[in-house]
Formats: sequence, C-alpha cells, structure tokens
Amino acid sequence: MGTRGEFKVAITKEDLVFAAAHFITFAGHTAELDHRVLLPRDNPQLKISEENGSLRVAFAGQPRYVFPAGDCVILPIPNTTVEMLAQYLAARVRAELGAFHLKTIEVEVEENFGQSASYRETLD
Repeated sequence: MGTRGEFKVAITKEDLVFAAAHFITFAGHTAELDHRVLLPRDNPQLKISEENGSLRVAFAGQPRYVFPAGDCVILPIPNTTVEMLAQYLAARVRAELGAFHLKTIEVEVEENFGQSASYRETLD
C-alpha cells in the first residue's frame, strides 16, 4: 500500500509556550505516552542504553542524561517533535484500523492550547 503524507503546524495564539520533561506524581493517572519522557530511538546523534533500571542517553558521544526506565518510552522516530509524534500516532491508528479500508488519515497533536501539528496521509 503506497502512502503520501504531509505535515501542518498551527500556532494560533500570541504567546508561544514551551515545556518539556515535567514530573507528575499521581499514580495510575497516566497512559502509555502521557507524562512520560519520550526518547527518539532513531536519532543517529543519540545512544540510549539501559543499566540497572535506568536509561542513559548520550548525545554526540557524551553521556548527558539518566532517567528512571519506568518513566520513559522509547519511540521508533528520529525526534520527539509534535510533527513526528503525529506521524507515529497516525501509523498506529492506521495499523489498528487497517481492515476498514481507509483512504485518508489525519492525526493532530496539540502541544498546548493554540499550538499543534498534524500529519495527514493519503492511502492508496
């Protein structure tokens, strides 16, 4: 099955907000990706290794970050931008709904109110 995809970024507010790697301490209130440290497996500049229940992330050959492994999700994407997350989620939805003979799929990921990116794919 051939595909054609396109991205769209929307910023519809005056103030740009950026936040990353925040901590949530409520047990049982997070889903598979929600409130987790998202790490890009397919980034050639990163080396991710697991050691004693921790994930070590080296950037450009230099060890930089250590995270509890249970707080992380390693995703098969090159970067954890909202554009790449939208494409990743579209592929997951497409795989789940494949039997429904989809012609087009579009997934939008909202980073914050008024800040989002979408990925739209036309399926052959």
